[in-house]
Amino acid sequence: MKPILEARGLMKTFGAVTAANDISTSVNEHSITGLIGANGAGKTTFVNMVTGYLKPSGGSIHFAGRDITPLPPRQITRLGIARSFQIPQLYDTLTVRENLIVALGIVLRNAKASFFSKLPAQVPGHDGSLETVADNLMTQFSLTDYGARVARVLPQGVRKQLDIAMAMAGKPQVLLLDEPTSGVAAEEKFGIMDMIMNVVRTEKVTVLFVEHDMDIVSRYADRVLAFYDGRIIADQAPEEALNNPDVQRYVTGKRHA
Repeated sequence: MKPILEARGLMKTFGAVTAANDISTSVNEHSITGLIGANGAGKTTFVNMVTGYLKPSGGSIHFAGRDITPLPPRQITRLGIARSFQIPQLYDTLTVRENLIVALGIVLRNAKASFFSKLPAQVPGHDGSLETVADNLMTQFSLTDYGARVARVLPQGVRKQLDIAMAMAGKPQVLLLDEPTSGVAAEEKFGIMDMIMNVVRTEKVTVLFVEHDMDIVSRYADRVLAFYDGRIIADQAPEEALNNPDVQRYVTGKRHA
């Protein structure tokens, strides 16, 4: 595997506060990386810099060999990096299907080449319409039963699924998820993550996800980046990271069972 995303000496300060301190790391294609750390450790700052919502005070970010540091979020998304949010960003007065159609319409409007040429071959007899592609996304993300319901009345887990489905509308190469199971009922979190992981692996998408639930991290991540005080204090396989003394001291607060 080759690196698809690289951070080189990233710095971010807010006045006297250092939110990112010389972060250097690379992420291989098709990998699943968990980002862990206490609140304020620098995880979301890192995600926001990668996606263009924050500009670093120093250092650079490279995607597929290209320096994307100065680019705005819309252009970064167009290149192939998408994200979901801790609080789902939905059109609450629209139905699930309408939310997906809007997301697809935005992708199509911004596409440099034919968007529909990127559709997976297994979509049977698609007619080239946004509605058909939206229906396929609903099937992929187990949203079909909710298609006619307006977003504001959806359960939190379903809202998360819809937000991630909208992020996947543009067929990204890299997907960043900000706490995909936060607010989701304990009995639903593994089912939702199983569904998400099935989709991203089928579509060969590289994933980085911020998560506080160590059961989710240990089950789904190939690799863990642990953040503390704006730095990466561990970059290891999940079992090794969760047993790392610094991670136990500054992140989990106790030995992971």
